[in-house]
Amino acid sequence: MSNSAERSTTPDPINPKPSHPPARRSVPKAGSRELLEELQRQYQRAKLFSEVTLKIRQSLNLKEILQTTVVEVQRILDTDRVLIYRVLPDGTGQPISEAVLPDYQAILGMRFPEEVFPTEYQTLYAAGRVQAIADVYAPQSGLAECLVEFVEQFGIKAKLIVPIVFNLDTELPANHQNHLWGLLIAHQCRGPRQWDEFELELMQQLADQIGIAIAQGELLENLETIVATRTIELQQANANLKQEIADRIAAETARRRNEEQLRLITNALPVLIAYINTKQRYQFNNQAYADWLGQDLASISDKHLKQVWGKTCYSRMQPWVTKALAGETVTYENEIQLADGSTRSVDITYIPHYATTPAAKHPRSKKNKRRKIQGFFALTSDISDRKAIERMKDEFISVVSHELRTPLTSIHSALKILATGRLGDLSNDGKQMLGIADENTDRLVRLVNNVLDLQRIESGAVTMDRQICDAADLLVKATEAMQAMAQQHHITLADQPMSMPLWVDPDYIVQALTNLLSNAIKFSPPETIVTLSAKRLNATSNRPNSVQFQVQDHGPGIPQTKLESIFERFHQVDSSDARKKGGTGLGLTICRTIIEQHNGHIWAESTEGQGSTFIFTLPLLQPPATHAEDDHES
Repeated sequence: MSNSAERSTTPDPINPKPSHPPARRSVPKAGSRELLEELQRQYQRAKLFSEVTLKIRQSLNLKEILQTTVVEVQRILDTDRVLIYRVLPDGTGQPISEAVLPDYQAILGMRFPEEVFPTEYQTLYAAGRVQAIADVYAPQSGLAECLVEFVEQFGIKAKLIVPIVFNLDTELPANHQNHLWGLLIAHQCRGPRQWDEFELELMQQLADQIGIAIAQGELLENLETIVATRTIELQQANANLKQEIADRIAAETARRRNEEQLRLITNALPVLIAYINTKQRYQFNNQAYADWLGQDLASISDKHLKQVWGKTCYSRMQPWVTKALAGETVTYENEIQLADGSTRSVDITYIPHYATTPAAKHPRSKKNKRRKIQGFFALTSDISDRKAIERMKDEFISVVSHELRTPLTSIHSALKILATGRLGDLSNDGKQMLGIADENTDRLVRLVNNVLDLQRIESGAVTMDRQICDAADLLVKATEAMQAMAQQHHITLADQPMSMPLWVDPDYIVQALTNLLSNAIKFSPPETIVTLSAKRLNATSNRPNSVQFQVQDHGPGIPQTKLESIFERFHQVDSSDARKKGGTGLGLTICRTIIEQHNGHIWAESTEGQGSTFIFTLPLLQPPATHAEDDHES
């Protein structure tokens, strides 16, 4: 049987050609008995249909629904075979449910090729086509001989075919073409059969119920898939949450263990260690706080600095706290009162604590992160003993210096008189000894004077007489004061003055400059140049709005390890060299004290064998704001 013959002689091997359902059967008029029997049959069939429909709706298992349908339809219609034919997406098909009498061949599971059910017939059935064939051998059935032979192998004499369609998308228009899922087919094999209207309606209604059940089954399957997927997601989320909780517990345990170790270490140290947040409240304190203040650590935690130390002490802390919260590491000294009423001198260091956070993108910036201040660490050391020793030393030096000054002055004057020859001539050896004594006495007088000057400045006994000065004038005065010494050592002084206003004590700044020039002259080889210069620092430097002074020489240089220690008292790079040059070991200490009293900073830079440069900065005098600027700012 060719494919072309099949499609030309009959449109459907299972269902030969379109036909109309049989005409409605009229109710018998012969008598009331026939009418009553007919109504009784219709009632029984309606009852059976309701029972089948109820069974279909009570099940959610599609396979069970389909099998229940074919069994009940076979029983209600008293037909030989009822099957459900599934139309597959590739055009082929196969029976998937069947109820058949034992005398006839079962066709469940047989696969039928695509030409048995062409695409154009699928379209017709999707539109609701119903086929009722009373006799496959009758000429009016329109079946070709090859198709009769095809159905004859299954013993089919008559058949009724109803499409099973459904539409999952309830939002589509009413005229949207339904999806053809399959066919509900009844076979009569004992002989021809005239299908009445009730049987057609029953088959159509059951096919509709199957379509609804299929749609619900697929929706349920989709729902189960969604539920299963969501369940897997929730299980994964739950596992992730459990892991996160476990990680957090482990992290918290590790944090507590680390904190315990940190507290164990810090509690053993005889210093105050703390962490303060940006609100100036304590977040961590070691045991020393409780020992010093006589309070338990819980009462100190989260307290403001002012609450812990009091208003007076906090007023001395506040400027340094502000600098620390601005990101600057600071060290200063303070006086604190303990629980027993005693006062201690302490050295305090604040170290800022940063946290890296994402920053808003800026068109001119390549950085996408910025550092944000989270708080600062505070380290407080007791320096009361050191301060007491320093006071004793200062007092001793002061007393000794005062006691030495008068006799030294007398001795120095007597040596000068002897050197003039007014009291008689001395031998050459005597003159030589007199010169040595005079030189050492002069050095001792300078030392005493330097000690007294340093003690007065550090103790605050000297008040800086600050006034408006020009940086250029200070350089010229210092150069002129040291010109004689420079000529004596065959050194050329070169100054590079620049006019800039300063608010300083001019005498003390000139003293600092002459001390630096004196060192540079003494340690420079002859016929070299010592340069004294000043320049204004710009806004991008570490110390904006400042004037930087420099004294540069071409001497032997200073080792890198001694660049800080040379500013300490009586510290010299080479003591033998100092004796030759006549230094006292206090010149640089006095310079540092003077500069720091003016809120400046001093340091040294050097390359051994090439020379050294001593540098210090002083704040530039800022001009007062004009009325126009004040109005603009307000």
